[in-house]
Amino acid sequence: MYTVAALYHFTPFADPSALREPLLDLCKANGVTGTLLLAREGINGTIAGPRGGIDNVLAHIRALPGCSDLEWKESTAAEQPFGKMKVRLKKEIVTMGVTDVDPRAAVGHYVEPEDWNELISADDVVVIDTRNDYEYAIGTFKNAIDPQTKTFREFPQWWEENKERFHNKRIAMFCTGGIRCEKSTNFVKQQGIDEVYHLKGGILKYLENVPQDQSMWDGECFVFDGRVSVGHGLVEGPHELCHACRRAILPEDKARKEFEAGVSCHHCIEETSDADKARFRERQKQINLAKERGEKHLGAD
Repeated sequence: MYTVAALYHFTPFADPSALREPLLDLCKANGVTGTLLLAREGINGTIAGPRGGIDNVLAHIRALPGCSDLEWKESTAAEQPFGKMKVRLKKEIVTMGVTDVDPRAAVGHYVEPEDWNELISADDVVVIDTRNDYEYAIGTFKNAIDPQTKTFREFPQWWEENKERFHNKRIAMFCTGGIRCEKSTNFVKQQGIDEVYHLKGGILKYLENVPQDQSMWDGECFVFDGRVSVGHGLVEGPHELCHACRRAILPEDKARKEFEAGVSCHHCIEETSDADKARFRERQKQINLAKERGEKHLGAD
């Protein structure tokens, strides 16, 4: 069994590039895989590995400047959910593309998972899912609004085009682990909205803490690793990934005529050209050949 740790922390790093190699080397030495992003605004990512290895990496991160109060969310995976370890340097640890957004200055009012149902059941509250459309598609909170964004970068424009709909309403926002709400609630507060709330710890903490028979969550929660989705109790969900479009599909979707492993599914078959599909087919062929040799093809990650 592998321990999976999802984390983020906003803190000023004067030189993120100096932190990269020691962190990458430590992860590799401890059998830890996944992706960590470093930027001047902090750190974000999900890692997986043996219990001791995860503990060592988390201890290292907590020792970084301003990270002593780092919080993270843990779950488990039966198989290693990541193929390799990546530590990447970015301009933002979650890309919103708005330069003056700073969660360290102000965010929405944090709401504990146990208090979330009461908030989102109120008549004067609008619930907004700040995640992407393919995440919303497999699960969300009852009556949550889907901004239909393909990337988080599109959220500010969506808000600008829709903000009049929410006049005289309290705003409740949520995302997978909380990081996108750190930025979205700061952004909305800068637009003059004071009554904005934020699910503390995100969907993952809600699914961990709130019993299923009391839950207002419908479906599964998309996660960015080999598990694809998790449900209540953070148990691995039934979804798999279409390796052509990276959307979640169910096992029965593989029986549909539109599905071809690594090439298309019912979501994306009309979105790619014949040339694209030929390229995907060749990539899948190389992945299969590598698997037969007991190797991992780079395109499989």
